[in-house]
Amino acid sequence: MSDRRRAPRSVVLGGQRIDLLQHDQLAGAVDAALDGRRAPLLLASANLDHVYRFEDEPELFATSEAGQWLVLLDGMPLVWACKRVTGRAWDKLAGSDLLPDLLGQSQARGASVGFLGGAEESRAPLAAAVAARWPSLRVSGHWTPPREVVLDPDASGDLATEINEAETDVLIVGLGKPRQERWMARHAAQTGAKVTGAFGASADFIAGTQKRAPEALSKVGGEWLYRLAREPRRLARRYLAEGPVALARVARDVRAAA
Repeated sequence: MSDRRRAPRSVVLGGQRIDLLQHDQLAGAVDAALDGRRAPLLLASANLDHVYRFEDEPELFATSEAGQWLVLLDGMPLVWACKRVTGRAWDKLAGSDLLPDLLGQSQARGASVGFLGGAEESRAPLAAAVAARWPSLRVSGHWTPPREVVLDPDASGDLATEINEAETDVLIVGLGKPRQERWMARHAAQTGAKVTGAFGASADFIAGTQKRAPEALSKVGGEWLYRLAREPRRLARRYLAEGPVALARVARDVRAAA
């Protein structure tokens, strides 16, 4: 099958391209990248925060020497908007849901996984949780660089080289939006990873250092309320000020990608 026929359908929501894949299609794309049958993958989750953060840099997610970006559908407002524009339902592919499956897939394939981001104190609980759930998963390392390293191109280049030397096949990046996506665009190629995912706090959910919203609440689009109630000072601006701006952008701009 040609690359053209394999290419996912895409829509534009609020000025941002979203690649529409079902869960099994994404798993197939990851397999192909791990096998070298397609270019390295860079995975990002698109929600209202994504629409807000990247208004002025949609070109960040263009395919380049770093690999092919797949900007995945996350957040119920975007799921509903995609159904309106395409006339069909699409899987919600949030990083917090995808990461356990990706770790299981990596274990089954014998691929090594590295983690980038999080606090230093998160290393031990994450290592314990991963070892308990995926006992034969090869972990290449867990890097927790300070902010100044993440923002410095030379220091980040050295970090990417270190990740490469650790022979990392799958790199889970949890530096927070938009830093993680920008770091990936600049440095993912240098890491040598075949799959790199911008998964925010997803590793913290696995480690148990953060709690997810109940599934029933997430299904009706209420996860943001749960998170806001738990961390009001950190998240009030995102959900109460920036979120409505992003939602208005999506309402004005919902269309099939060219």
